[in-house]
Amino acid sequence: MGKSNRAILISIFFGLIGLIFVIRLFVLQVIDPTYKYLADSNTHRKITEFPSRGLIFDRNGKLLVSNQAVYDVMIIPREVKAFDTLDFCNALNITRTELDGLFQELRQNIRNRKASTFKPSVFFKQLSAEQYGIFQEKLYKFSGFHVQRRTLRKYEFHHAAHVLGYVGEVNDAMLQRDSYYALGDYTGISGIENTYENYLRGAKGARYVLVDVHGREKGLLRGGRIDTSAISGKDLTLTLDIDLQAYGEFLMQNKIGSIVAIEPATGEILAMISSPGYDPALLVGRERSKNFPVLSNDPLFPLLNRAIMSGYPPGSTFKTVMALIGMQEGVLKESTRYGCQMGYHARGLSVGCHAHSSPLDLVPSISNSCNAYYCNVFRTVLDNPAVGTPQKGLDKWKEYLLNFGFGSRLGSDFFNESRGFIPGSSYYDRIYGGRRWGSLTVISLSIGQGELLTTPIQMANMTAAIANKGRFYTPHVLKSVKNDTIPMRFRTIHQTGIDSVHFVPVIDGMEQAVWGDYGSTARIARIPDVRICGKTGTAQNPHGKDHSIFVAFAPKDNPKIAIAVYVENGGFGATYAAPIASLMVEKYLKQEIHTSRKWLETRMVEANLINENK
Repeated sequence: MGKSNRAILISIFFGLIGLIFVIRLFVLQVIDPTYKYLADSNTHRKITEFPSRGLIFDRNGKLLVSNQAVYDVMIIPREVKAFDTLDFCNALNITRTELDGLFQELRQNIRNRKASTFKPSVFFKQLSAEQYGIFQEKLYKFSGFHVQRRTLRKYEFHHAAHVLGYVGEVNDAMLQRDSYYALGDYTGISGIENTYENYLRGAKGARYVLVDVHGREKGLLRGGRIDTSAISGKDLTLTLDIDLQAYGEFLMQNKIGSIVAIEPATGEILAMISSPGYDPALLVGRERSKNFPVLSNDPLFPLLNRAIMSGYPPGSTFKTVMALIGMQEGVLKESTRYGCQMGYHARGLSVGCHAHSSPLDLVPSISNSCNAYYCNVFRTVLDNPAVGTPQKGLDKWKEYLLNFGFGSRLGSDFFNESRGFIPGSSYYDRIYGGRRWGSLTVISLSIGQGELLTTPIQMANMTAAIANKGRFYTPHVLKSVKNDTIPMRFRTIHQTGIDSVHFVPVIDGMEQAVWGDYGSTARIARIPDVRICGKTGTAQNPHGKDHSIFVAFAPKDNPKIAIAVYVENGGFGATYAAPIASLMVEKYLKQEIHTSRKWLETRMVEANLINENK
C-alpha cells in the first residue's frame, strides 16, 4: 500500500472519530436532557403553581363550592438518597407496605413514561394542613422530596351532587387529549365541574427556586423575574335555588325518582333532584377512593342522575300534548265530545278508564284524565285523510313531539343527557313487517304508554312550553360566568309549532284538574292563594308497582315555576308526585308551607317507598 493510500485511511479514521464525538455532543447537549436536568436540579427547581378553581354560587349568591388547601409530596427519583423509612412513614402516617406500594407505582409510571427520573412527580397526594406541618419539619432529612401546594373542592352544602358533579385525577385519555394536563392533575369528571372545566380550571403558573444540595429552598431564581402567576378559574353562578334543591331532596328521601323545576320565562333550572342521591363531600380528596366503589356498587344507583338519564313513559301527563296536536291538525276542537264506557273499546281491543261523567269535551277530558277521549283523538290524528296513511300520520305526530324536545337531547349543561324514545313508522314497520299495522295497533301511545319514553327534564320542559303557550328555552343551570358570557343556545327561543290559541283550553283543563268541583284528579295539589295548573299521570311498570307522575306550573297567569315529579313505584299520580310537586311550588313561591298543609308535608317526608317495595 502506497503512502498516499495510508494517508487517506488515517484521515478517514480520524474523521470518523471526530464525527462520532460531534454526534455524541449533539445528543448530550440537544437531544438527551439528562445532564441538563442533573445540572438544573442541583441549583434550582421549577414548582408548578396550581390555580384555585372558580367558585360556584347559586342564583341568590349563596356559595355552593369553594376550595381548601392540600399538599402533595413530590419526588425527583434521581435525587433520592437512602433515608430512614420508619421516620418517613411516621411523618406521613402510612405503613411500610403502603410506602413500598408508592415506590412500585412510581417505577411503573417511569417504565410507562408517565413519569421521569429527572422531573418532579406526585409521590403522595393530598396531605392535610396538619399533616403538612408535621412532614415539613422533617423534610430536610429526605433528599429528593419536596412539597407542592394545591387545592381541593369544598362543598358548602350536602346537596345537588348530581348537578355539581365531582373532581378527580386525569386519566390517560385526558392526558392525550389536552396538553394542559400532566400526570396527577385534577379535572371535572361529572356535572358542572366537567361541563365548565375550561371556565373553572384557570391557568397554571410556575415558580423557580434555588435549592441547596439537600433540596432545601434558598430563594427565588433570578429574583423571581422568570416566575409566572397562576390565574384562578372563573366563578360561576348557577340558576339553582339551593334552598329549593335541599327541600326537594328532603321530600324525596327514601324514595326513588326525580324532580326537575324550571323557570318558564328563561329555561333556568331551579332544582334538579335525583333520588337517592349522595353527599358531594364523599367524593373529595383521599376519601373518594374509598367512597366511590361503595356508591358504584349500591343497588339503588345513587350515582345515576335520573333527572336526565332515566326514561319513563309519560303516562296521562302526555294527554296535554295529545290535545295540542289534535287541535293543531284540525281534527279536534274545544267543543269536541267523546263518550267513555269505562274505557275505549274497538275491534276486540280495550283500553280501560276510571268512572267519570260521559261524554266529555276537551277541558274536562284533561281534568278527568279520560283515556277513551285521547284514544279517539290519537286515531283521528293518525287516520286523518288529509295526511294520507296511518304511517304518515304517526310520522307527523312524531314531528310535533320532536318540536317539544322529546326524542333528542335538549342540549342542557350535562353531557350524559338521555334522548328518550319516540317511535316512528319505520320502527313499527320493522316489528310488524311493512305496513301491516294501523292506529289501533299503537293505540297505547295515545295515553303516554307503549314504546314512548321521556326523561324528567324533558317533561319539565314540556310543562314550561305549555306555561309559555308554545315556546321554550333550553333548560340550563348556568346563569352567568364572571367576565364571560353563557352559551348562546341557552338564550335561543324554540317554538313547538302549536298556535298559542290552542294552549288556552289545555291550560284551563290543567287548572280544573286541581281546582275543579267534580272529577278533578289532582285536588291534593291545591295551594292556598296560588292558582296552580297540573296534570297527573300513572306510568305502567312491568317490573312492579306503577310510577307516580305529576307535571304542573304556577301561577296560571305569568308562571314562575314549571315542575315535573316522578316517584318510582309510587302508584297513582295523586298519591305522591302531585303532593311533592305542589309542596315544591309552594316552597318556591311562598318560602314556607301553609299550616293547613303541614300534614301533607309530614306524610311525604315519612313515606319510605324503598323499604315498602323491596
